[in-house]
Amino acid sequence: MSKIHAAITAVNGYVPDYVLTNAELETMVDTSDEWITSRTGIKERRILKGEGLGTSDMAVHAVNGLLKKRGIDAKEIELIIFCTTTPDFTFPATANVLADKIGATNAWGYDLQAACSGFIFGLSTGASFIESGRHKKVLVVGGDKMSSIINYEDRTTCIIFGDGCGCALLEPNEEGLGIQDSILRTDGSGRDFLGMKAGGSVMPATHETIDARLHFAHQEGPTVFKFAVTNMADVAAEIMERNGLTADDVAWLVPHQANKRIIDATANRMGVTTDKVMINIERYGNTTNGTIPLCLWEWESRLRKGDNIVLAAFGGGFTWGSVYLKWAYDTN
Repeated sequence: MSKIHAAITAVNGYVPDYVLTNAELETMVDTSDEWITSRTGIKERRILKGEGLGTSDMAVHAVNGLLKKRGIDAKEIELIIFCTTTPDFTFPATANVLADKIGATNAWGYDLQAACSGFIFGLSTGASFIESGRHKKVLVVGGDKMSSIINYEDRTTCIIFGDGCGCALLEPNEEGLGIQDSILRTDGSGRDFLGMKAGGSVMPATHETIDARLHFAHQEGPTVFKFAVTNMADVAAEIMERNGLTADDVAWLVPHQANKRIIDATANRMGVTTDKVMINIERYGNTTNGTIPLCLWEWESRLRKGDNIVLAAFGGGFTWGSVYLKWAYDTN
């Protein structure tokens, strides 16, 4: 009997309508389009507007579109892994909220928190449920409403992040296609350099924590940049070496859209030319868990069955990882 691989059989994405441009940010903080573009590659990002709307509301758009494309009903989904840093609530899980909103009444689910590496971690763990034979349809969602935890008076963070959500369906494949390998890493000593200081059990919300603006994302840019460049590039090169891949073998690199300079460093480390690198950071910024599935969604029509694809990410905390997969379908 052939080994069962977990293959992506459908992808979809959603970004909100509102466009926050660098020009608008110039009116909010001490920055400029030239400063932002030269350091990050970002020209604009999307923001979810509307009272009472959360990350799950973007996921509803993305997942309903995926179900329509794949031609299946939400009741066929068995497991939802919702990768997010900005859940609708501390609890219940956003996976539960999403299941209710889309009518996935036969699914169980959970949230996965690995900051910007979340979708990589979600794909790898979701694949385990397919490879073991326990489930045949696993939905992996990556999405964040980063605008809900961004201080728009802090130019070190507000220029970077945007809102968006993407998703992928994992199903069994016996042709040797799908996820081939993954490398996942964490280093909790990085918690002081990128994270949110208050709101957890260590420092619950108080009047003082709110006044001190401790419920916003905090980043020490130079330290994070140094770790991200090294670890994201190294883990992508490591998964190539472990699987005997050369740069010519790789059809596409799908990097987390953190910073154009980090993306370039990763591609250079792999020896992959820029025409093989998915980049949309100039239009969406860093959507955290949403970046990689949004790239797959936008490039889906250009992907071919059997393409070797390397995903790579780095996130707060620190987390980082890479997935090597063989694309499983052609898009007509």
